[in-house]
Amino acid sequence: MSIATVAPELTAGTWNIDPGHSEVTFVIRHLMTKVRGTFTDFTGSVQIAEELGESTATAEIKMASLDTRNPDRDAHVRTSDVLDVEKYPTMTFNTTGVRAEGDEYYLDGDLTIKDVTRPLSLKVEFNGVGEDPWGGTRAGFSAGATINRKDWGIEFNIPIKGGEKALLSDKVDIQLEVQAVLA
Repeated sequence: MSIATVAPELTAGTWNIDPGHSEVTFVIRHLMTKVRGTFTDFTGSVQIAEELGESTATAEIKMASLDTRNPDRDAHVRTSDVLDVEKYPTMTFNTTGVRAEGDEYYLDGDLTIKDVTRPLSLKVEFNGVGEDPWGGTRAGFSAGATINRKDWGIEFNIPIKGGEKALLSDKVDIQLEVQAVLA
């Protein structure tokens, strides 16, 4: 399918992610509530091809930029107990394909965390294209997926209440809000 059919206003070419207008966020259950966090230092680009299925995307996220609004928790998550950001400073995503299932679109790729690479499919929503006040052209995308952190070697947990429950859930929801600028 051609990009003109799916998103006629989206020009083929390189679109660089604007980190000042984009977000990489996550949610994980901690005890009886959900903790939300962000990664504040990331780069990436989207290569839009004439044929949608040939489009690609790449992203690199600095793991030390984790922010859950709790400095003590963030410091612990950065240690070798959890993310080990000294040894594994980045998380990366590289596409392996783009596909449509009915009216829904997926960006399939390889997510690497702690030197473990596994496939990940992000459900993607195209939010439109527009001109910015500086003469550039911007496109917006939302994407999300749920992963099991243990699949990437993130094993840390503390059993509570006699081992019936754990401090952290295995499930992590990932949400991306991406604003990209046509190069």
